[in-house]
Amino acid sequence: MRHRIFNEDGDEELVFVMGWGNRWTHENVSWLIGTLTEAGYRVHAFELPTNIDDFKADWLEPIAEYVRDLEEYQLLGHSAGALIAQALDGADNHVYLSPWWGYGETVPEPLLEAVSKLPTTLPCLPVSGLDREAIGEEATDHQLETTPNWVSPAFVRETRRAQEELLTIDHDAVVFCSLRDPVISLRPIGERVPAEHVVLYDGGHELFSSASRDRHVETLLAALEDGAAAVEDDESEEEADPVPA
Repeated sequence: MRHRIFNEDGDEELVFVMGWGNRWTHENVSWLIGTLTEAGYRVHAFELPTNIDDFKADWLEPIAEYVRDLEEYQLLGHSAGALIAQALDGADNHVYLSPWWGYGETVPEPLLEAVSKLPTTLPCLPVSGLDREAIGEEATDHQLETTPNWVSPAFVRETRRAQEELLTIDHDAVVFCSLRDPVISLRPIGERVPAEHVVLYDGGHELFSSASRDRHVETLLAALEDGAAAVEDDESEEEADPVPA
């Protein structure tokens, strides 16, 4: 697992667990990291291995061990990074972007069940559908070209197991997601996170690759700073605004 710190002189610690296939060299990931550093955060960014044999050993434990040395920090997890982040301890606030707490409906459950039983770690299963429409309108050619095309049966087995063993989501967590996201299942979000703590955006799987990302930057930063109170305050202000005649 690769790790890098951005803005060594930042005032506050922020752990950013990136999604499967994300790289900090991807232009839109770089945009998000830049937004976080400009807000004063010292960003600890983690790139996930794209093939795993054991969820805990390969994904969770390296990050869990790292954050033990941080006295205070904010936590941001995207997609598969949010699957890891929900099992981490010690963060003041938890913000999840398109959390991959369940496979999307484009992949039939019987197929997932069948391939997860194959006894191999060889990346032999093609990954399809991760085009610009699915990811977001601002996804770049470089990003699309460097997104992995294969995963292993062990990867499917381990990620499904982690999804089935989801912990109780922190009561103050905030989730940003899109109703048009084909990658994730929205059901686990609805089952674990109060509706008033969910922020919907218009786009695909990646908020930071969506054309609507600039409209949500302030809300994202406020949620990292103040937790769900920031979202609840926004909703209260919207309800208080007079309706034009």
